[in-house]
Amino acid sequence: MRARGGVMLVDKVVIVGAGGHGRSVAEAILLNAIGQLVIAGFIDDSWPTNDNVWGYPILGDTSNLNQYAVHAETAVVAIGNNTVREELQSRMVKAGFNMVTIIHPQAIVSPRAKIGSGSTIMAGAIVGTESQLGEGVIVNSGAVVDHHCEVGNYGHLGVGTAMAGGSRLGVGAWLHAGNALGYGEVATDWTVVK
Repeated sequence: MRARGGVMLVDKVVIVGAGGHGRSVAEAILLNAIGQLVIAGFIDDSWPTNDNVWGYPILGDTSNLNQYAVHAETAVVAIGNNTVREELQSRMVKAGFNMVTIIHPQAIVSPRAKIGSGSTIMAGAIVGTESQLGEGVIVNSGAVVDHHCEVGNYGHLGVGTAMAGGSRLGVGAWLHAGNALGYGEVATDWTVVK
């Protein structure tokens, strides 16, 4: 929400990705305080076969992202694949979109944590004090990022994962569902921890 000439304006957001993660992010937006963001629609390569999610339109595919600026100034890329998410977020920024971070209302996030643009923090996730999350990070349902952890740009913590204090998940790295990094451990860039 922002003000212009004394009038409060509600930001519209387009969600890139209409699959499972995209729908989970949409639900987080809908569950947040009324009036902060309004879903303008989705962008998904399943279009035109699929044309809506829960009555919200799928506006088109990812071939020409500039065309969606008429619908919203704000976007979030809600695709689990780290490489694809990085590429699409970069393209959305080049197309002039502001990338928004979505935090589910049932996540617990320290006010001293730093979270990069375009990240999504899902239901039941915990982000501890002085943790640092890069751009386009996913902290999925029930994942824990303990104090002083670092997650590189486009890192992805799967469902029910845990990072103990001071551990690091590298750029584009994926901590697969149910796995953990111990105190001070490092998962290098673009690795998958199973």
